[in-house]
Amino acid sequence: MKFVDEALIEVAAGDGGNGCASFRHEKYKEFGGPDGGDGGRGGHVYAVADEALNTLVDFRYSRRFEAQRGEHGKGSDMFGAKGEDVYLKMPVGTIVADADTGEVLHELLQPGEQILLAKGGEGGFGNLRFKSSINRAPRQKTPGHEGERKTLKLELKVLADVGLLGMPNAGKSTFIAAVSNARPKIADYPFTTLHPNLGVVRVGPEKSFVVADVPGLIEGASEGAGLGHQFLRHLQRTRLLLHVVDFAPFDDSIDPVAQARAIAAELKKYDPALYAKPRWLVLNKLDMVPAEEREAKVKDFVRRLRFKGPVFQISALTREGCEPLIQKIFQHITATREAEKPHVEVDPRFDTARQAPDAQGTLVAPPPPPSFQPDSDDPRFSRDLS
Repeated sequence: MKFVDEALIEVAAGDGGNGCASFRHEKYKEFGGPDGGDGGRGGHVYAVADEALNTLVDFRYSRRFEAQRGEHGKGSDMFGAKGEDVYLKMPVGTIVADADTGEVLHELLQPGEQILLAKGGEGGFGNLRFKSSINRAPRQKTPGHEGERKTLKLELKVLADVGLLGMPNAGKSTFIAAVSNARPKIADYPFTTLHPNLGVVRVGPEKSFVVADVPGLIEGASEGAGLGHQFLRHLQRTRLLLHVVDFAPFDDSIDPVAQARAIAAELKKYDPALYAKPRWLVLNKLDMVPAEEREAKVKDFVRRLRFKGPVFQISALTREGCEPLIQKIFQHITATREAEKPHVEVDPRFDTARQAPDAQGTLVAPPPPPSFQPDSDDPRFSRDLS
């Protein structure tokens, strides 16, 4: 399936049906009175987040979506039926913006989330609505309102906990294939990855996180070199970045330190907020470095790069060092998720689950809140039992 992360669509809600001007005709009833019904509401256009989708390719070729208009009102007090609504399924992480102003209207962040894109027009009033004691034979009716029409820009930012970035052929695809269920294309030439790949890493029962692999960057990507930085948007919602470095390049003239600095510079040019995210350094292809030379080379690399964050040594091909890295990532992601949860203050007087140690160090639950006892002298609670 072709990966598409941008699309331009037009949505048109249904127009409301017109009201009806009609009078009841019955035998032996000369003046039956008004019986024209209202028009039906036009159909709405909704967007629904579907976790089974991961691309906007369905909107690349079908670009206009129209909801059904409401039926017109009829005589005999019959109101028009409302138009059928249209539901557009979109991947989780889709941003909906106004194509003319660029204003972000909605973001689909939860599976099953439903948002209104275009509202259908209300139906017009029939002459039954205008009946009164002084206007017993109204001939007024109103037309239905037009439904909303919008041109929208859809932009997909995948939802992942961890993002991989690095130079082409650094081993990002090999790493995501080694630790997750993703099966990206792997080859010994640059730019093997042409679109983002997502993989779920299982740490244990009900313990997992999502990794996103984007095409490799090269120096000058912000000016359009290589694949440019068009896919970096998919890392903006991650909680952690893994900077994968080819620690054993095939060409001795290639300096891994210079490559790491170039990636950091391109990241900062694209988005300072993305550059400020937690970033860990992952030195890959350690299996190609002699064991007796690894420690000295790693120390020299870190000293020259002056990197202050965590540094990990792995071999994605042999999976050496991958398991400790996964455990550290999961601990970081879990701590970040807990920190993002809203804090709710609980009154300690009513928190019976909270326990505190006594003088001997034994955990003792606090006493329950005192029950209400009315004052015996209070005349409001006195009872005459005589």
